[in-house]
Amino acid sequence: IRTMVLSMGGIIEQQVNYAKEALLTGDKELAHAVISADKEVNEHERRIDEACIEIIALRQPTAGDLRLVAGILKSITDLERIGDESVSIARMAMNLSDKDRPKTNYRELQSMANHVIGMLQKALDAFARLDTQQAIEIAREDKEIDAEYESVIRQLITYMMEDPRAISRTIDMMWSARSLERIGDHTTNICEHIIYLVEGKDVRHLGIDKIEDVIK
Repeated sequence: IRTMVLSMGGIIEQQVNYAKEALLTGDKELAHAVISADKEVNEHERRIDEACIEIIALRQPTAGDLRLVAGILKSITDLERIGDESVSIARMAMNLSDKDRPKTNYRELQSMANHVIGMLQKALDAFARLDTQQAIEIAREDKEIDAEYESVIRQLITYMMEDPRAISRTIDMMWSARSLERIGDHTTNICEHIIYLVEGKDVRHLGIDKIEDVIK
């Protein structure tokens, strides 16, 4: 089942990458590819759900095995939502492709997008190796993503005030930034699920420092 999750994660990682490129370049074909992949992601989620339910029903797993199944079920929910946010970005990219490009060429979003993609890649790697230490380090980055998001929004508000003609385009950019921030949140959730399935400790809603204390 872990292999199935990683396969699903690979598709979603590509979705996020394509969504970013579609946003930055205005490539509608990439945007369509992101949207088309959503059905495949949903099918992966359904198959993994069924496999987990079958394991619970037929094998009645206990302790570590049960935690693994529960952690997988939680993780694929967050993965599927990352896919949904990628689709949202792709739709915004299609809207933006028909509008004049800003002088900044969307560099406000590029750094944030690259950071989020890096987080997701490392989270999938941590899941593959069940590496709780790496999961903690990735979760720590969520505060940086939040700070980047706030900075981007401030910049975009300034643009709207300076050029009211850019309001429509800027709102699409704001929605894209919001989706990137949510991808960061869902990636952090996956890291928390990794800690749960390895350590057996629910660290949701704890600050990063408390998480480190809990698993020492």
